Amino acid sequence: MIDEAGVNQLIEERNRRYDDAQARAKEIAAKQKTVATPETHVDEIDGSAVVETPVSAEVVHRIARDISVVPENFHLNPKMVSQLARRAKMGEGALPMDWAFAEAIAFGSLALEGTRVRLSGQDSGRGTFSQRHAVLYDIQTGAAWAPLAEVRSEGETHGRFEVFDSSLSEAGVLGFEYGYSVIAADALVMWEAQFGDFNNVAQSIIDQYITASEDKWKQTSRLTMLLPHGYEGQGPEHSSARLERFLQLCAANNLCVCYPSSPAQYFHLLRRQVRQGFERPLIIMTPKSLLRLPAASSSLDQLTSGGFQPLIDDHQISDTDAVARIVFCSGKVFYDLSDARKKSASEPGSVATGSKDQVALVRAEQFYPFPVSAIEELVAKYPNAKDLVWCQEEPKNMGGWTFMEGKFEDLIPGGDRLRYVGRAESASPATGNYAVHTREQEQLVKEALTIV
Repeated sequence: MIDEAGVNQLIEERNRRYDDAQARAKEIAAKQKTVATPETHVDEIDGSAVVETPVSAEVVHRIARDISVVPENFHLNPKMVSQLARRAKMGEGALPMDWAFAEAIAFGSLALEGTRVRLSGQDSGRGTFSQRHAVLYDIQTGAAWAPLAEVRSEGETHGRFEVFDSSLSEAGVLGFEYGYSVIAADALVMWEAQFGDFNNVAQSIIDQYITASEDKWKQTSRLTMLLPHGYEGQGPEHSSARLERFLQLCAANNLCVCYPSSPAQYFHLLRRQVRQGFERPLIIMTPKSLLRLPAASSSLDQLTSGGFQPLIDDHQISDTDAVARIVFCSGKVFYDLSDARKKSASEPGSVATGSKDQVALVRAEQFYPFPVSAIEELVAKYPNAKDLVWCQEEPKNMGGWTFMEGKFEDLIPGGDRLRYVGRAESASPATGNYAVHTREQEQLVKEALTIV
């Protein structure tokens, strides 16, 4: 409780702080000899560099063991036994690594190196798609156990791992995590939407703070947004994380916007975010169906070497001179294209004509900062590829198309233009009819691969 005198004292103190701030501002203005001119141009970073962020095999083994071995007298849900056994095998290299495992190694390795790792979201402990299981519960006592929270280094450098299931109040929670990331400047602070579309409810936080705070107040943040994105026929509210909105907000190196297509890429991207020089918000289009797709897995050596690649070339091409078309794409649609190309190779005429070497599938893993030199070098690698295509799942007025078309305009030699393949323009992010979704997906894949 507080009396009237106490209230008046608080008011006086607040007014004094305002008066002092105004006085300091007037002093600064009086010292300025010239009027500052507005910045008309900011040189944008070339996003082509690959930053090395590997961990040792010993670190992978250790974290895999720590997240796979249940404490004594902890009564695990029997359904989780096979999941933990798979984690252990992945750590040994006996099984390909899935997204959840690669993420756990990224979190655990950062904690071992002294970085605080914080994740919040509507169902972040378990994972919306039952993939993460960062928090396990004793089925008899209800006690919670977060394996990554117990990962400790031998010295005093280890960081804390925290995961919170937050309420469906996106603006409030994202605003809190943004503020947390500003204060905990060296931490990896993440907010995860249950589905990427849910960031709609936090749009004011995104516009007012996340994308503009450095320009407004020179205030930096490493906040990372994990937004499940991908067209699996689940309808308008469970398909699109509104990639196009974030790309429209990109300017003056204010954001990093990525759509990783493999667990290893995701692993390196998370680790890169805490490196010096990456003090900007990171927007990640994260997967749904790819979480368990066998083709979307990684090997142990991909975590123990290399770093995040902003652009991934087609490693299936044996003759670069034979390539007539380069199909640029991003995220889940790559696997649809790759699978269809394999089928066409074994069944001539089923999707594409000719050999696989006629069409190169190139993955754009980072939209912004735009990987200028990497794309220039890749296009030059295929001297006979006169047909350059951007293929996406999203409608034409959404996704990456408008952004990529503008960026490619000055890069393509000979005046050739990037050509669009994908869904038609739409007011809705996706159809609500699964059969229609399937037909649309098949059509765009066929068009991207068929050379007349």
